Amino acid sequence: MSTFSAPKGTYDLIPPDSADFLAVREAISAPLRRAGYGYVETPGFEQVELFARGVGASTDIVTKEMYTLTTKGGDELALRPEGTASVLRAALQANLHRGALPVKLWYSGSYYRYERPQAGRYRHFSQVGAEALGAEDPALDAELIILAVDAYRSLGLRNFRLLLNSLGDAACRPAYRAALQDFLRGLDLDEATRERIEINPLRVLDDKREAVQRQLTGAPLMRDHLCEGCAAYHEQVRTLLTAAGVAFEDDARLVRGLDYYTRTTFEFVHDGLGAQSAVGGGGRYDGLSEMIGGPALPSVGWALGVDRTVLALRAEGVTLPTPSPTDVYAVPVGEEARGVLFGVLTELRRAGVAADFAYGGKGLKNAMKSAGRSGARYALVLGERDLAEGVVQLKDLHSGEQAPVALSSAVAEIRAKLS
Repeated sequence: MSTFSAPKGTYDLIPPDSADFLAVREAISAPLRRAGYGYVETPGFEQVELFARGVGASTDIVTKEMYTLTTKGGDELALRPEGTASVLRAALQANLHRGALPVKLWYSGSYYRYERPQAGRYRHFSQVGAEALGAEDPALDAELIILAVDAYRSLGLRNFRLLLNSLGDAACRPAYRAALQDFLRGLDLDEATRERIEINPLRVLDDKREAVQRQLTGAPLMRDHLCEGCAAYHEQVRTLLTAAGVAFEDDARLVRGLDYYTRTTFEFVHDGLGAQSAVGGGGRYDGLSEMIGGPALPSVGWALGVDRTVLALRAEGVTLPTPSPTDVYAVPVGEEARGVLFGVLTELRRAGVAADFAYGGKGLKNAMKSAGRSGARYALVLGERDLAEGVVQLKDLHSGEQAPVALSSAVAEIRAKLS
């Protein structure tokens, strides 16, 4: 009989590597929780139209990368390729925008895109994201960027760079769009790219092909077409970041791969990852709510790749501290001792002590080997003589010292030693 494997372009998270992914998720979410962001979780699939409207019908994500399906009832659904549209949909559906603004939310989950698998790019990937809905304030843009930087720094990541740009708004982008279209129409581009010029010319700037990038030298830049309001807004974001000690690089060609961005746009890159250098990014999306049928709701957010962050940490040689999953390893000798010690084990766990057990009827020698491999600080050994005397042997697996403790007070004594 043939065995099964994970689908191409996907991966399984298993110990010990999974501990790094959990540590990254915790480190990214911790600053968000301190800043008042509440957790939101959305379905793994949504209506196709949500992403077609929000992400952009002309984007590669929608035209080439979405996994779509038709239900038995005829509904057209898509596995979520990104988080922002889903989170905004959930907030609008729950009428969160009718309460105090901004609505600050964070999320964590799996996302799906049909892409050519390569190092750092998967068809199933994990992100932690944050969205602040309902306020147009440069301090909110700066807050989110600072929270991401603080999360990376808390992990020990150092060699990342922050790229920053402004994409203007509905007042100034039309003139820039027209100027960019005039420039792009004069280039030697394939038919599909020429069609993109008419639909969304900014997407051409995001084209990673070298043959296209070579021709973009001299293309008009959004920063030269910003209206007074957008220019002042962007300068306030830059000032706030500088005051917070956050270094950034102005990147006038940064547009990102989604249609909904306005004004502030940013990306975190790590040069140790090769071609897939982006580890996260985001920006302001003041018109997305209206695109998906909601009221005007200026918003800003980001998503950071858990997979990419783990790869970046490994590229820098950063080893994340991971606590031992076991503090105490219980070793029974004999059936009667087994039942009594299992009761002690349960008490330990209920008292907040990480504890494991020598399952499977192992002999003492093999059980102690398992105790050593578990990473536990203490082994708790109980035999028939110990039972008769009302004690249990507590062995320090680091020093090798062993001493009897009363069964009735074993949990309290172990907690005291671990604290």
